[in-house]
Formats: sequence, C-alpha cells, structure tokens
Amino acid sequence: MTEYGRGPGSEPWHPEDPLYGDQGWGGRQAAHGQGQYGDQQQSYPQDPYAQQHQNHQQYPPQPYDQQQHQHQQQYGQQPQQNHQQQYGTPQQDPYAQQSGAQPQYNGGWGTGQQAAMPYGAEPQDPYAQQSGGYDATQDYYGTPEAYPPPQPPGRREAAPEQQEQHQHQQQPSTDWDPDEPQEETHPFFTGADDPAGREPRDGDDDPDDDGSRASRRGGKGKKKKSRSGCACLVVSVVLLGGLGGVSYVGYTFWKKQFGAPADFAGSGTGEVEVEIPEGSLGYDIANILRKKGVIKSSDAFVAAQNDNPKGKLLQAGVYLMKKEMSAASAIDLMLDPKSQNAFVIPEGTRNIKVYAEIDKRLELEKGTTAKIAKTKAESLGLPDWADDNPDVKDPLEGFLYPAAYPVAKGSKPEDALKRMVARANKEYENIDFKATAKKYNLDGPWQVLTVASLVQAEGLTHDDFRKMAEVVYNRLEPDNTITNRKLEFDSAFNYLKNQSKITIGSKEIRTNPDPYNTYYHTGLPPGPIGNPGMDAIKASLNPTGKGWMFFISLDGKKTEFTKTVEEHEKLNEKWKEQQGLG
Repeated sequence: MTEYGRGPGSEPWHPEDPLYGDQGWGGRQAAHGQGQYGDQQQSYPQDPYAQQHQNHQQYPPQPYDQQQHQHQQQYGQQPQQNHQQQYGTPQQDPYAQQSGAQPQYNGGWGTGQQAAMPYGAEPQDPYAQQSGGYDATQDYYGTPEAYPPPQPPGRREAAPEQQEQHQHQQQPSTDWDPDEPQEETHPFFTGADDPAGREPRDGDDDPDDDGSRASRRGGKGKKKKSRSGCACLVVSVVLLGGLGGVSYVGYTFWKKQFGAPADFAGSGTGEVEVEIPEGSLGYDIANILRKKGVIKSSDAFVAAQNDNPKGKLLQAGVYLMKKEMSAASAIDLMLDPKSQNAFVIPEGTRNIKVYAEIDKRLELEKGTTAKIAKTKAESLGLPDWADDNPDVKDPLEGFLYPAAYPVAKGSKPEDALKRMVARANKEYENIDFKATAKKYNLDGPWQVLTVASLVQAEGLTHDDFRKMAEVVYNRLEPDNTITNRKLEFDSAFNYLKNQSKITIGSKEIRTNPDPYNTYYHTGLPPGPIGNPGMDAIKASLNPTGKGWMFFISLDGKKTEFTKTVEEHEKLNEKWKEQQGLG
C-alpha cells in the first residue's frame, strides 16, 4: 500500500479523476509492466519520502514542466538525466541509510495490496513496460473491454450491472440475514395485508409500493396502523367473556343441584345405637352416622356442626340415635347426655361386676366375659409389672380403668376389655408408682395400686382418701403393736366373698384363712380389690402425716379418724348402739 492510500490494483486511473496527476490527488502506482494512462502525458509526483527528507514540506501540485524544472534544480541535474534517473536507472533507497527504520503501511480505499519488498532492496521501476519504457501512445480505455476510469471514493458511481444488482438486493428477499432482527410474521398479529408481518418504519420501504426505487425513495407512503394490539385485546375480551359465561352457567347448575347438601327433615323415627371411636372429628362422625342411616349426607352434618356453637364438643362414645334425622336434630341429640349409651365403669367397681355388665350389653350368656378375661388375660395388654401371683383372684383387677367406653351391640367382649386395659396403661404412665413403693417399703407398683384400691373402697371423699392411705401405711409399719401389722379392712373380706356387707360376724371374719382376709393375714392382700380412680391413686401417693391409726363411719356418710385405741373404742361403742348390737 502506498502512502497515498491506494494499492497497486488492476483498475487504472482515468485522467478525468480530480485527483489524477497534479490535481491534488497523489498518483497511484500501476502494476509492474503495465501502462497507466494511455497516450496522455502523465506527470509523476515527487518521491514523498524525499520530500519528507527535505524539511518535510508539502508542495502543491504543479504542471509537469514546472515540476520537472524544479526537480532538476533540486538535484542539480539535466532534465533528461533526471528523467532517466526516475524511469531508467535504479534509485537509491532513501531508507537504506536510516538505521532501524521500518516500512510504513498506510491503508487506503482500494482493495489491492502492494507486494512486499525486502528491506534495503532496490525498488523496481513501476512505470517500466515489460518491453521497456513507458508507452504513451497506447489507449487503455479505448476498447469496450477496458475498465471504466477510476473515481475517488466519494464520487464513484456503480456500473449498470452493479446498480441493477444493487436494486435487486433492495427488493424484499426471503433469504435469512443473521444480522437482521427477526420479527413476528404471523398474519394474526401483523395483519393480513402485511405479509412481512411488520409496520414500515421511517426510512423503510413501503410494503405497498411497486418495488421501484422511485416508489421507495419518492413520495412518503401512508403508514398502516398495527392491528396486533387490537387483535390481542379482542381475543382477550372474547376469552374472558366466554370464561365468565361458562362460570356463571356452572355456578347456576351447581347451586341448583348441589347448593344445599342433601338432608332429612324432622327428628327421625325408631332407634339405632352408634359408636363414635376416640379421635373422631367432623367428617369421621358424619360418615358413621350416614352409614347407620341417621343422616342423609356428611356435608349436611358438618354444616350443622359448624352452625351449632357447641358442635365442637361432641365426644367419643355410644349414642342412641334415631333414623333419618335432620343434621341439626342429630347434633342436638348427641349433645344431650340422655342420648349417650356409653358403657360406664364407676370408680371402685370390681371386675366381676364389669364382666356381668358387658354380657348384658352384648346380650351374651352370663359368665362369657369373665371366662374370656380369665383365659385371655395375658393377651389383653397388661403391663410388665402386673403380678402373676397365683393367689391373685383376677389379674385384670385394677386395670379396667373407671371411665366411659363405647361397647356397641355386635362387638366382642375382648375388644371392650382391651380398650379398658389400654386406658389404664395410659393413665398409669404418668404415675410414679416406683418412688411411692420405695418410700413406704412396698414391693413395687403392684402393691401401690393395691393400696389405692383399698383406699377407694373405704373412703368417701378426697380428705378421707389421704387419711385412709396414712392408716394403711401406719398399720404396715413393723413396729405396729396395736394391730400387729394387720390391716383389718372389711372391704377386703367383702371382696373375697363378693359381697358388700357392713356388718360381718367376728367369728367368721377372724377364722377365714383366705389370702384376701386382712383380719387373718398380715400385710396387704395379694392384689387390688377393685378399680380405683385417679383421686384415690393420687391420695395413696401423698397421704397425710397426722398419725391416724383408726377410722369408722357412724352414718355411712362421714368417716371419723382416731389415733389411739381408746378414741376408737368410744366411736365403736357408739356405732353398735346405732346398729342395735349393744
């Protein structure tokens, strides 16, 4: 590339070029062996590097004769010699004497590139013909095959073929251009009249023109308003309207068919027993009632339960209900204690009575439940600390915890017994029987439970229970010389006899050797004599410490406690008088 910005391409320079020759535009070197300007005399510019060597002055272009004259004066040579030096003889490389100088590259507007030249080599004459010299008589532009005269970059005009190709390139093309941003082309969003799918922008071609340059560059076409926003709005309105219509129809149908849950009317007829298990909630209870024919739908029952302020107070148990009741009537009946048909075990109840009540509830033969309890005791869930002493009359005694249980008709006796034992285990988990046994020198939790059963059988109130527990512990003391470690409780004797007498003959009670006879044997009986409640159990864990040793009830309603034998004998004589035994 020369310093004038043009490379040695194959395109010649036309004399009409404003930068041609001495018209202010640096000349371009032609390829080696080619004439450059035909028969027109060409003036050659001075060596730019020589001008830089001489104070770096830039001279304006001058005619060829004047330029040649100056060149002769500058170098002190004759014109012929100067011409010969420029075109016929080798020039001396002006950079060969400059140490470290490098060839300079100045980019231009042409596409040609100057061939590389070894550093320090003598430059060839670019204007010499292959046959020698410059032929000014030959016209390189006179033939049809010749290239058009070169033009500066700002004034060049494309050839007709190139213009036609340029016009063709401006026409809409289906070829994909990676540099052109892709736009939505679907006619739904762009409008059917615009296949390109976009609105013409300022400076863009009007899609409605005839494709000519005049139509594209001429008058200003009228813009089409985009219909994509309107189309989306219309579609949205249609969809929302359709959805609203469907919702309204669906809601109307649902309200007509399912708005009010199916329900019976009235308070129902007949009688049916319903068992509600532990942990049952709204829909659990409703499903049980629906299967029994009490209510018509679960939804109606749950709705009525939510409407009733006490609806959440429904508990597990057995209820006597009626068939085909309204949901509201069913809720009211279940909240009434009279409707509850639960199997209730009172505090202090003996097992023998519990068995009999179960047989009666399940309409079984007498003794059925007692037989199952005796043969299946080990499979009913007793704790590990339950005593397996052979003198124990009933290993389940003390484990049929006093509470209300659902024992519905058609169920099995062992199911009811398992439920009662499980409830006892749950309650006893929170009782520290071992600590109490250690404190009062008892043989583990089993004996603590036995004390609680005695307290429950003899006492009437909570205060009675605590004093009664102290009486038991005081009489079990090894230094007890008043009763000689005998408890002498009538309740234990009544247990072994399966009776509840207040008056027992002295001869009978002191001569019966049964292990449960505390008048005959010292210490506690082999096991509990009933099922104590939690009040009696807690009293056995925390007895009084007043020194009570005796107790007696004169009227069966109030218990009197004394500490000495003398005090006890006075109350005993008084009791005999009331009983007519004096």
